[in-house]
Amino acid sequence: MIFELTTTDSNSNARAGMITTDHGKIETPIFMPVGTVGSVKAVTQEQLRDDVKAQIILGNTYHLYLRPGLEVLSQAGGLHKFNGWDRPLLTDSGGYQVFSLAANRKIKEEGCLFQSHIDGSRHLFTPENVMDIQRTIGADIIMAFDECPPYPSEYRYAKKSMELTHRWLDRCIKRLAETQPAYGHEQTLFPIVQGSTYKDLRTISATEIAARECAGNAIGGLSVGEPVQDMYEMCGLVCEILPKEKPRYLMGVGTPWNILENIALGVDMFDCVMPTRNGRNGMLFTWNGVINIKNKKWATDFTPIYENSPCFASNRYTKAYLRHLFAAGEILGMQLASIHNIAFYLELVQEARKQILAGNYASWKNSMVPQLKQRL
Repeated sequence: MIFELTTTDSNSNARAGMITTDHGKIETPIFMPVGTVGSVKAVTQEQLRDDVKAQIILGNTYHLYLRPGLEVLSQAGGLHKFNGWDRPLLTDSGGYQVFSLAANRKIKEEGCLFQSHIDGSRHLFTPENVMDIQRTIGADIIMAFDECPPYPSEYRYAKKSMELTHRWLDRCIKRLAETQPAYGHEQTLFPIVQGSTYKDLRTISATEIAARECAGNAIGGLSVGEPVQDMYEMCGLVCEILPKEKPRYLMGVGTPWNILENIALGVDMFDCVMPTRNGRNGMLFTWNGVINIKNKKWATDFTPIYENSPCFASNRYTKAYLRHLFAAGEILGMQLASIHNIAFYLELVQEARKQILAGNYASWKNSMVPQLKQRL
C-alpha cells in the first residue's frame, strides 16, 4: 500500500491524499460504507460502485468468521470474489464486536474467548488467528486485534487494556511476517491506538503505535458513548503524534459534522453504520440538514430528496413518495434512504477534499457544520 499526501489545509490539519492498493486507488479524506457480513445493508455492489461512488467498503471479521465461515470464503477465493466487489476492502479485527459481547466473553493474555451470538458456540480469537482469518477473508487493509475498553473506564482498567492491545499488536505483526496473503494481493496492517479518554494513555499509545512503523494507523475506542468534545480532544492529540506521512483512520465515526470536525484534526479515513442504520429508520442526511422522512410534513412535498445530487435515489424520488414507502412498510423505502445517505456521505468527503485542495477547508467546515446539524 502506498499513501501520497497531496495537500494540508493552511488553517487546519485537514489533509488530502491518495491511497493506492492492489485493488485500486482511494482519494482521501474518505468515508467507507460498512458491509458487516459482506453486504452493505439494502445496497447492491453495483449501486455502491455506480451510484454511491464508493471507493472502499468494510467487512467484519467476527461476523464473516461465523457466517459464511472461512471454508466457504477460502473456496470462493476471498471476499472480493464472494461478494463481487472489485475495489479495495478493509476488515476490522473483531475486537469491537467482542467488546460488545461483554456478558458472553472472557479476555485473557492469550486472546478472547467468546460465545457466538448465532448459536452460542464457543470460540477463541487470538492475535495470531485473527490475522489468519483476515488473510482468508482477503481484505486489502486489515486491522490489528485489540481490546476496545468501554466508556467510562477506570484509569487502571484503561491502562491495562491499552498495554494488552500493544502486546497483541506485536503478535499480529509477527504472525503477518510469518505468513503470506491467501490470494496474491498485498494485505496491509493498521495498528489501533487505544487509551480511553485519558490524555496520558492516548499519548503513550499513539507513541507506541507510531514506533511500530506500520503503513497506516487507526484510532479506536472513540464514539463509544463519551462526550463529543472528549472525542475531538483525544483525536486531535493522537493525530499530532501519529506520523503525517501515513493515513489515519478513525474507527466508527460518525455523523456528517463529526466527520468534518475530525477531518480538520487530521483524520483521513472514516466508517460508520449510521448512514444505513439511520436510513432504514427514516433519517436522511442532506446538505441543508437532517430530515425525518416519516414526519407528516413531507406527505405532500413533491420535491426531490436532494435534486443537485448525482445519485438517482436522491434526485429522482420525492420526499412525499419516500414518506409513503415508509408509511406503507415497503422495503424500497429503506433501500432508497440507505443509498441516499451513503451517497451523501461520499459527496461530503469529496467536497471536503476539494475544499482542502483549494485551501478553503477551515472556513468551509465552520459554515457547514451548523447547517448540517439543522433538523428540517
